[in-house]
Amino acid sequence: MSVILAQSIYMLSRIFYLLILIRCIISWLPINRNNPLVKLCYTLTEPILAPIRRLFNNSPIGGAGMGIDFSPVVAIILVDVVCRLIIMAVLKYGI
Repeated sequence: MSVILAQSIYMLSRIFYLLILIRCIISWLPINRNNPLVKLCYTLTEPILAPIRRLFNNSPIGGAGMGIDFSPVVAIILVDVVCRLIIMAVLKYGI
């Protein structure tokens, strides 16, 4: 049972990774933001990206007109780290 849970968590993290990647690609292309799939992608990724973006805007490194949004990179790293920690706990303690 623990292995199935670990695999499910891993798959969810990969889906989220793909959503962030798709969102980045969409932001570079002239795609209509009112498209239902684009809205879905933004709706699913914004709860993670917005707080990270706020942290960067308030920091001396990324704030005040930096021009490059690093929040997707940070989000992908955070999701990967959290996923690995959860999977390790699930496999070790059999949650």
